[in-house]
Amino acid sequence: MTTEMALENITTELKNEVLLITINRPDKLNALNKQTIEELHETLVEAENNKNVRALIITGSGAKAFVAGADIAEFANFSVEEGKQLSSIGHFKVFNFIENYSKPVIAAVNGFALGGGLELAMACHIRVASANAKMGLPEVSLGVIPGYGGTQRLAQLVGKGKAFEMIVTADMINADDAFKWGLVNYVTTQEELINKCFDITSKIVSKSPTAVKTAIKVINAGYNNKQNGYEVEIEEFGKSFGSGDFKEGVSAFLEKRKANFLGN
Repeated sequence: MTTEMALENITTELKNEVLLITINRPDKLNALNKQTIEELHETLVEAENNKNVRALIITGSGAKAFVAGADIAEFANFSVEEGKQLSSIGHFKVFNFIENYSKPVIAAVNGFALGGGLELAMACHIRVASANAKMGLPEVSLGVIPGYGGTQRLAQLVGKGKAFEMIVTADMINADDAFKWGLVNYVTTQEELINKCFDITSKIVSKSPTAVKTAIKVINAGYNNKQNGYEVEIEEFGKSFGSGDFKEGVSAFLEKRKANFLGN
């Protein structure tokens, strides 16, 4: 069964407990303007509270772009304080929000993923790229730096040296190089891009929602300099033993049957 709802800049489709979110501004190469950020946030909040949604896929409409960046025309005349707010609100409503989301989020990167577009993909937990994908952070060409987490997440994914190179030269890399550097998990044809993402989510939705949520939290803790990832792992591992999913998972294993996880 498939259900759909439409916003002005985003379309959504729920299929097999997976919400496919499509940024739908093809005439603007799906650039992230203020309204699109708001709609993304609203959609993510609604999906987090929907027990029928177990995983999410984010993509861009059309064959040319995932998201070509932020909408430059919208902030061309911003003051220092307005620029700071632009970054801060984006982090809170979308980029950090996705990174710390309780359900796995996969970026299906078709075509250009530049600036805010690459930052959106990097905030997701898993990235799959089509062979025509081009990725980069070109902000220094405009006299600014990445402001939606790009300076931090790119270095975490590809290493400090490659991140320096990509950011200060503003060069784009293709899908094969992105795979080589660990920026994406898989490269597919454009035709198979969404199917590959659904292949991954089909594995996720068969697992314990409680354990998956906890795993995301603990992995992220290892990249938070205010937390000790090992200590968080010990704590959360212990808590797992009190969950209904743990009891069901162990019972199913011992009884040689498929587990029926309820996410409790």
